[in-house]
Amino acid sequence: MDIALLVKAAIMGIVEGLTEFLPISSTGHLILAGSLLEFTGAKAKVFEIAIQTGAILAVIIVYWQKIRETLVALPSSRQAQRFSLNVLIAFLPAVVLGLSMGKMIKEHLFTPQVVATTFILGAFVIFWAERRPQSAARIHSVDDMSSWDAIKVGLVQCLAMIPGTSRSGATIIGGMLLGLSRKAATDFSFFLAMPTLVGAGAYSVYKERALLSMADLPMFTVGLVFSFASAWLCVRWLLRYISSHSFVPFAWYRLVFGFIVLATWYTGAVVWQD
Repeated sequence: MDIALLVKAAIMGIVEGLTEFLPISSTGHLILAGSLLEFTGAKAKVFEIAIQTGAILAVIIVYWQKIRETLVALPSSRQAQRFSLNVLIAFLPAVVLGLSMGKMIKEHLFTPQVVATTFILGAFVIFWAERRPQSAARIHSVDDMSSWDAIKVGLVQCLAMIPGTSRSGATIIGGMLLGLSRKAATDFSFFLAMPTLVGAGAYSVYKERALLSMADLPMFTVGLVFSFASAWLCVRWLLRYISSHSFVPFAWYRLVFGFIVLATWYTGAVVWQD
């Protein structure tokens, strides 16, 4: 058993869980962490996507009451049916774009330079969104969203295919710009993550199954466990945080971190592997 590899898997799992649901890009952090840990290659990319399942399990547990109530009421409740349909509608654009352009995006955009640039651009989008008064929001609950609202959030989520953008950042901040309150945008982002990330993980593992073997099971298990644990802590903290705080600190984080990556890459202080 390669202990060093398991330690790397644990670190990558922690990075995934802590960053997946914050507007700071889990993919960007995983690319950069993988570069520093020399945890790269085709199998590493499958690992990074697969361990998202652990983070999603944490969200399912945190939101279990809403999920259970929706499933129970689905046969008879128009509200439950509309909410479920909205999640499905918002999920579909990412499916279409991912299947049609996913390979090209991975080949040309998954580099530290692209990640750093999108980190910085995303920071300014957050600053812009948070300058808008919360009183301007017209939707304060995910149950009040229309199908058109869901389509728009789903299209915004597609921006997250550019590494460094952040799937949660795109859906939360995009949702706020589209008229959702900070709480409603965050909740819908979490619900939308469930089919999106589980689907991406299952598809990636199936597509690249020839790369994997039973010997990889300990590495994937460690990554999933640490991803779940860190995501559970992060999601619970974030839901408390947004009740009285804005996302501006995350914008400053993105700005500073993006410039650090660009500076270290440009000067050669850190050799960032693609």
